[in-house]
Amino acid sequence: MPQSVYTLPDNTIQNMKTHYQSSLTNTPQGAIFRAKTEHAVITAYKSGKVLFQGKSPETEAGKWAKVDVQIATKNEKKPSSQQSIYAPPSTLFIQSHIGTDEAGTGDYFGPITVAGVYVKESQIEQLKKMGVKDSKNLHDDTIRKLSREIVKLNVPYTLMVLANEKYNKLQAKGWSQGKMKAMLHHSVIKSLLKKVEGKPLEGVLIDQFCEPAIYKRHIASEKQSLAEKTFFMTKAESYSIAVAAGSIIARSRFLDEIDRLSDMLGITIPKGASKKVDQVIAKLITEHGEEALNLYAKTHFANTSKAKAYL
Repeated sequence: MPQSVYTLPDNTIQNMKTHYQSSLTNTPQGAIFRAKTEHAVITAYKSGKVLFQGKSPETEAGKWAKVDVQIATKNEKKPSSQQSIYAPPSTLFIQSHIGTDEAGTGDYFGPITVAGVYVKESQIEQLKKMGVKDSKNLHDDTIRKLSREIVKLNVPYTLMVLANEKYNKLQAKGWSQGKMKAMLHHSVIKSLLKKVEGKPLEGVLIDQFCEPAIYKRHIASEKQSLAEKTFFMTKAESYSIAVAAGSIIARSRFLDEIDRLSDMLGITIPKGASKKVDQVIAKLITEHGEEALNLYAKTHFANTSKAKAYL
């Protein structure tokens, strides 16, 4: 379970106790109060330390603290020195920053979409109140609604779509999906950095899908290098509102692309890579031929061969 620990002054802790009055629960020994919200359980100790733990501890912690915080996970391995270099400072989550995330990487049908969003410090609380959070925890209709609302705020963002035909050509050239994702994230970041030039920027946070050294190797193979103050973090969308916003915009576009393919092919295209997907593949091969899959699927997935059992 993600957790954060802050050391806060007495007056802040008393203000917190008043704020969470309606959410107070049993106070453990040595504590001043314990409260439970939809985002986290908050326990304030007499030592001045305040523990935030739950599905989104930074959502509550960001209301009170603007100091360094230790973020940990139970049973989590101690990060290597190389990982530590690229771990974001805890203050990044409550300051102006860029966050990037992707969608569609595990889906047989549809493209990969990657989005990057720049969020100013003053916008963080507003986006949280709108309901912006990890898109994996949101219904598709909510994702589409939030994506439109984020765009209406004139929040700077960049969105890139890797169409299936191009995806399959790159894969045939020897590109791994990891390299494709790295180059998409890198291109999104470069574009967004130009858009926000001159604005306050504490760093860039990438929702980590591979080790930073591998990411660097991928982009270096295309003569590119890491932008200054770039950080990596797994499940970053649970901590960074910018990454969460990026995940929503990327997912919304992916959903639009799946709808477009469904209309074009006259059949409901399923998401994911299940047996249901195999059955739809078999139907499409029968009606359009196997070569047509290059236009709307990631053909190197095992689903392509599994589908032939249904022919």
